Amino acid sequence: MSYNNKLNTAIIGATGYTGLDLIYILSKHPKVKINNLCATKNLGKKISFFDKRIKKNLPRITSINKINWDNLDLVFLSLPNGEAQKIIKKTFFKYKKIKYIDLSADFRLTNPKVYSKNYKKAHKAIQLIRDSHYSISELTKDVSKYRIISNPGCYPTSVQLPLVPLIIKKLIKTNDITIDSKSGFSGAGKNLEKKFKHKNLYKSTYAYGVINHRHTCEIDQELNKLTNKRINFTFNPHLLPTFRGILTSIYLKIEKGVTAKKIRNELIKFYKKSKFIKILKLNSEIGSGNVLNTNNCEISVCQTRIKNKIIIFSAIDNLVKGASGQAVQNMNLLFKFSNRLGFK
Repeated sequence: MSYNNKLNTAIIGATGYTGLDLIYILSKHPKVKINNLCATKNLGKKISFFDKRIKKNLPRITSINKINWDNLDLVFLSLPNGEAQKIIKKTFFKYKKIKYIDLSADFRLTNPKVYSKNYKKAHKAIQLIRDSHYSISELTKDVSKYRIISNPGCYPTSVQLPLVPLIIKKLIKTNDITIDSKSGFSGAGKNLEKKFKHKNLYKSTYAYGVINHRHTCEIDQELNKLTNKRINFTFNPHLLPTFRGILTSIYLKIEKGVTAKKIRNELIKFYKKSKFIKILKLNSEIGSGNVLNTNNCEISVCQTRIKNKIIIFSAIDNLVKGASGQAVQNMNLLFKFSNRLGFK
């Protein structure tokens, strides 16, 4: 289907960190009309009250009950886990032209039992999982036959972008991968203090989810699609006393005859048409500073003192490339717009 006019869209969960970044990007997108901004609190307020960057005159915040579903082409859902599936289940069959981009974990996992185990709640829309597609936009070719696009988690995005090309090309050993990720505290949402009780929360670094972080099963699912043998990795996240940004460090053993230079060249080749993936010079120092408030992912391949071992670093903004920016990329993919549309 070709969309020559603007898409009529609604953003449900408009006032969270991710929702605000999403609205900011969409407000500049030439193919988007924002019909509804929905939340459960602060009804009637302008969105600029929450984010001064948003200059466009947009609808005031309303409840979901004010949506005219017949007018919509696309709904973004930026909600706590478990909520998007309820809304989609209620509207999916009644409004058959609407497509959905879900920024929560509700449709990331193909096995509802794995979802229930990791998110401690039963999946309420199991029958719709087959109508959904998990999409990291640089790794997805076509999503046109799907009505539900599942936006990946921020940590899994930072992990898969550097790893997937190397696993496909069989350049690395997949029996012992160590993944160490550090994120700004915005990744935990506005209820941060309810989720984390440790001392000096905003002044210290904190390791958590040691045995099984929720994103581990997502990484597991997606990486194991690439090979017939199980990929063994450990994953540990850390919370940093910064607002946004992720730096992921991936410790790898490379196959015989493979060099760090070859790894870097393969990544350059794989992402040669990808505007948002930046492969740095070999052995480059890297931090999240360059990617904050952008949709970019910077990747640095580094040698170590051990001959057959390398470290790959990837840096993204967890709220943009790890969430809202990627959602806009997935929208562009879904409606066959230019992948760059909406971004500076």
